Amino acid sequence: MAKKLIGEQRRQRIVAWLQAENGPLTGTQLADLTEVSRQVIVQDIALLKAKNEPIIATTQGYIYQSTVALSSQYEQVIACQHHPEQTQDELQLLVDHGVTVNNVIVEHALYGEITAQLHIHNRKDVQAFIQKMHSTGASYLSELTHGVHLHTLCANSQEQLDQAINSLQEAGFLVSDE
Repeated sequence: MAKKLIGEQRRQRIVAWLQAENGPLTGTQLADLTEVSRQVIVQDIALLKAKNEPIIATTQGYIYQSTVALSSQYEQVIACQHHPEQTQDELQLLVDHGVTVNNVIVEHALYGEITAQLHIHNRKDVQAFIQKMHSTGASYLSELTHGVHLHTLCANSQEQLDQAINSLQEAGFLVSDE
């Protein structure tokens, strides 16, 4: 049985674990490792972010930003619009072209720009995201804006981005500039 870690010592270990991990660690995993509640981990992450630790909260868990793949040199922001039940199709279309969906952004009337980190790389990530949406009963951010939202996409080539965007256009997911 692991020894319960306290305060700054726990936060230092969290940073070390996140830096060493190739993928995300969930709040529950970190809570188990430190023998504290998930809520304590959420508070620890907030304190670490306040100290400028580059930790990203994604739907799959926490990622230390330096461990996020930096090989994707091409990035583009696109504007999409579709019904909530088409989200899985949209995301699968993108990852099937080798594109990473970094985030979703909406423009809220009261709060301004709201961004949620996704870091969806493959169909497994898409499935996990969709399952989490259903199991939590959460709403898609795009539901706040009648389906209109932005995604920041990353790929290893401009050709991958262009092909993915063309497929989105053909599927009717892109916001028309007319």
